[in-house]
Amino acid sequence: MSWGTELWDQFDNLEKHTQWGIDVLEKYIKFVKERTEIELGYAKQLRNLSKKYQPKKNSKEEEEYRYTSTKAFLATLNEMNDYAGQHEVISENMTSLITGELTRYVQELKQERKSHFHDGRKAQQHIETCWKQLEASKRRFERDCKEADRAQQYFEKMDADINVTKADVEKARQQAQLRHQMAEDSKAEYSSTLQKFNSEQHDHYYTHIPNIFQKIQDMEERRIVRIGESMKTFAEVDRQVIPIIGKCLDEITKAAESVDHKSDSQMVIEAFKSGFEPPGDIDFEDFTQPMKRTISESSLSNSRGDGKSEPKFGSKSKGKLWPFIKKNKPPPPPPASASPSAVPNGPQSPKQQKEPLSHRFNEFMTSKPKIHCFRSLKRGLSLKLGAGPEDFSNLPPEQRRKKLQQKVDELNKDIQKEMDQRDALTKMKDVYIKNPQMGDAASVDHRLAELGQNIEKLRLEVQKFEGWLAEVEGRLPPRNEQARRQSGLYEAQNTSAVNSCAQDRESSPDGSYTEEQSQETEMKVPATDFDDEFDDEEPLPTIGTCKALYTFEGQNEGTISVAEGEMLYVIEEDKGDGWTRIRRNEDEEGYVPTSYVEVYLDKNAKGAMTYI
Repeated sequence: MSWGTELWDQFDNLEKHTQWGIDVLEKYIKFVKERTEIELGYAKQLRNLSKKYQPKKNSKEEEEYRYTSTKAFLATLNEMNDYAGQHEVISENMTSLITGELTRYVQELKQERKSHFHDGRKAQQHIETCWKQLEASKRRFERDCKEADRAQQYFEKMDADINVTKADVEKARQQAQLRHQMAEDSKAEYSSTLQKFNSEQHDHYYTHIPNIFQKIQDMEERRIVRIGESMKTFAEVDRQVIPIIGKCLDEITKAAESVDHKSDSQMVIEAFKSGFEPPGDIDFEDFTQPMKRTISESSLSNSRGDGKSEPKFGSKSKGKLWPFIKKNKPPPPPPASASPSAVPNGPQSPKQQKEPLSHRFNEFMTSKPKIHCFRSLKRGLSLKLGAGPEDFSNLPPEQRRKKLQQKVDELNKDIQKEMDQRDALTKMKDVYIKNPQMGDAASVDHRLAELGQNIEKLRLEVQKFEGWLAEVEGRLPPRNEQARRQSGLYEAQNTSAVNSCAQDRESSPDGSYTEEQSQETEMKVPATDFDDEFDDEEPLPTIGTCKALYTFEGQNEGTISVAEGEMLYVIEEDKGDGWTRIRRNEDEEGYVPTSYVEVYLDKNAKGAMTYI
């Protein structure tokens, strides 16, 4: 079945049909292109989703991902990232194998179609020209025949008329013969033209047009085959990634099956176990006997640290002694959004309202009868205001053991890093010694000495933390009896000092505290080596640095003046009241508004963060 024989007279319809076929192909290309865009958008959204729920580095979330359930969730996020990658592969393959190939093929198809229909129009124009020639020859033959008939009739009329001269008759006879000759010539030409046209027409409809239409048919069939192959490729591209997607889903299933509720429960125990023993029974206190109340020394008092036998900060005196624990901080600063020009000298002076209790406490401590005892007390309270102790003694036993072990591991890693650098520099020095032209061997000696000192310091630190770790794990006795006695004496001294201070101070109706000028108890404390240890208070350690964003004139008590752009040390971060404690040198320290400085805390500092 051929278009050349069956559709020999449907040139225009074939032209429209082939154009429709190209439009269909272009529509399919557009469909595949939009599919690739959807795949890319889907992959991008999957990646963003996976990234959104990934744990942030050096954050609390990262610590939470040690449980099996959160590990499974993290594995799911990673597999979803790979899953998104497969959709990107689908988009890339469809773009290269379908969209790109079909786009080039459409261009070639348009050129081929244009060439075939150009040949068809050329053949049609040729047969139309032959037809016009035949019509012209036919009309000429018809005209000559009519002219010959009229000339013959005129000759016969002249020959029958007796009044016409012989010369006129001869002239009419010659004219009739001429017209007959012209008619014969036209007849011969018409016959020749007709034979030629019939031959051209036969060739046109049985040779030229069938060949052209056959080429158009082949072109159209190739287009149909090509679009079918593209649809097959469309499915194969998806099918090729199905095994990898299946592996991603298998990994998600495997991660889900790895969730172990028992293991997670055990991790919760390890994370929050304090190591204390549960409290025992409370002893009966017999108030019928005329004797002092028997104070229960149960494990409940020891575990909670608020036993009645040693009322350091009892329920009655706790409220009155709390102002002594607070450092001498000014009132809250202006909000961070306020410009420095609005508050050039910082917050209003607290003296405009009432005298701060911390200022009274400092004045009270400078008095000679009480200075010795309260220096020790003030140092003990300052430990609560600054960073935690280096040996993590403020933590429960189990948590302290974990922190110490973590610190030992970090120090060992630092030692290994320093040793690797030292080994590398040693090898470099050997190379310089063997090949002096490559460098000076003496240039690395200073660095090697620094590394040796760093390693020695780190090893001492490791020994110190390992000693504390051994103490926690019970490999070494925690303290000797003499240390316990000294500690007990110190606590007793603090208790007596607190009680004396509580007696000297009373609460005013507005919640502030006033001192009775008529009473001043002299406190006599036995001199011991333990007291001498706290005579000179050591400065708080630095936990980072800060840069002053604006100039602050510290006119209030407890504040310090800073200039814009000045770099200082941070010794106490913002506790939520809007003030940061800084130090310029050993003798100058105080508070500045947190919104006036940009703080850079050390990475190892607890709760490190940057305020801007």
